[in-house]
Amino acid sequence: MEKPKVYVTREIPERGLKIIRERFDAEVWPEYAPPPKQVIIEKARNVDALVSLLSDKIDAEVFDAAPKLKIVSQLAVGFDNIDVQEATKRGIYVTNTPGVLTETTADFAWALLMAVARRVVEADKYIRSGKWKVGWHPSMLLGRDVHDATIGIVGAGRIGSAVARRAKGFNMRILFYDVVPRPELERELGAKRVDLETLFREADFVSVHVPLMKATYHLVDEEKLRLMKKTAYLINNSRGPVVDEKALYKALKEGWIAGAALDVFEQEPTPVDNPLLTLDNVVVAPHISSASYETRSKMAEMVAENLIAFFEGRKPPNLVNPEVVNVRPLSKQF
Repeated sequence: MEKPKVYVTREIPERGLKIIRERFDAEVWPEYAPPPKQVIIEKARNVDALVSLLSDKIDAEVFDAAPKLKIVSQLAVGFDNIDVQEATKRGIYVTNTPGVLTETTADFAWALLMAVARRVVEADKYIRSGKWKVGWHPSMLLGRDVHDATIGIVGAGRIGSAVARRAKGFNMRILFYDVVPRPELERELGAKRVDLETLFREADFVSVHVPLMKATYHLVDEEKLRLMKKTAYLINNSRGPVVDEKALYKALKEGWIAGAALDVFEQEPTPVDNPLLTLDNVVVAPHISSASYETRSKMAEMVAENLIAFFEGRKPPNLVNPEVVNVRPLSKQF
């Protein structure tokens, strides 16, 4: 039987790519930068499957050009770049790679939090630029204590809960906001579920871990930022558009809050003239929260496992749109 054709929009880690190349007729976009949408449309014309990344817009325009397309296997936990409703209507399965990046992403939220609280990036620049002229001074680069402070976690799903567990080790008071009750967090960590306004008012560190959807777009806006303490910090490694960057710049510039640490932006890559990049009290990273060797390799394996399960007639382990089974029932296709 002829192998199913797969187009992979980037060189994903070898552990997963090797499996895909063994089991499928695979073509891989060879460049570091993402393929233009027109290339994805062209390549999708004759394939049975796509392997996509968050930066690839997979919508009706792509589906219209791809009559044979049966599954989109995404290398990411998020899937806001894919029109899932449209995919379901057409009987196209959509999968993602959740769970595996939880602990790695939570680690990075803490890396951001610690870096901005203790001014690590500023200190690095201070030395490299030759400003370190006095060996030690009691007021040199003073930051804020993390231990015994209050952390407010916006979105206490897998990643938010993992951040909360780490906060317990710092003896922090843990507040969280979530649309879903999380009694296990209250029971195990002594965390307290509060409304958003209370969280923003009382937290010394606000860490954001919600998915991007209509309800969370610009969730952190001027109103929320004005509630925060002048000594408080905002950390975001969820999705960029959850935070209104113009409001955040104003808050940082005018001293409503002490600082921010961001791994995600409203536009990615963020332009070099983004005014946030001019501020010393902002720590930035280029969307690398899950970027550990082990995690990215596991994600690539999950992409392959989702594809293989589908083409063997099994339900993919990480199916985003389970109702698609009613439109295209599973059947062995290898």
